Amino acid sequence: MAVKTIKKSAISHTPELTTPAMTGLVEKIRVGNATARRAAQILVEKQLGFTLPTPKQKKNIVVAFVKRDMIVYGRAFDIIKLLAPVELDDLSEVEEKINMIQLFEIKSTNKDKISDNFRGYFFGLTAAEVLVAQSLKQQFKFALVNTLTKHHIELSLSELFGRAKGIYPTWSILF
Repeated sequence: MAVKTIKKSAISHTPELTTPAMTGLVEKIRVGNATARRAAQILVEKQLGFTLPTPKQKKNIVVAFVKRDMIVYGRAFDIIKLLAPVELDDLSEVEEKINMIQLFEIKSTNKDKISDNFRGYFFGLTAAEVLVAQSLKQQFKFALVNTLTKHHIELSLSELFGRAKGIYPTWSILF
């Protein structure tokens, strides 16, 4: 597939992207596995303010939150939602309008038996995701996306835990 060019303004502001252009952008930016990349594409295509920040824009966002003594790990979020236009390449504007930026971790599925309320959906949370969610409160949410139905829901950490039928702690070890 050929990579399409996207205007800078489409990345910096609420995007209005076509599917081929978005597909090219998602392939260039790190978002977990293939299902998560498709989920990111779906969220952007819905034109609800979701955008995939470039590495420089992601750094600006992290720096702006850190300057407010809020913990942010760059890998703890996949996508952002702009509640108003923000020039993400301009650190001072990001700092000024930080309340207009919500960070999202995508949890995606391609299972056809998952209902629109995601009952029965089983997924993991990393310690970094939980810490960032606790630090940012309503500025960090989880986007649960079904890539088959294109349905999604947005939940804060407290909403996520409130819906949980069970929580099973695990330890992940890397050698």
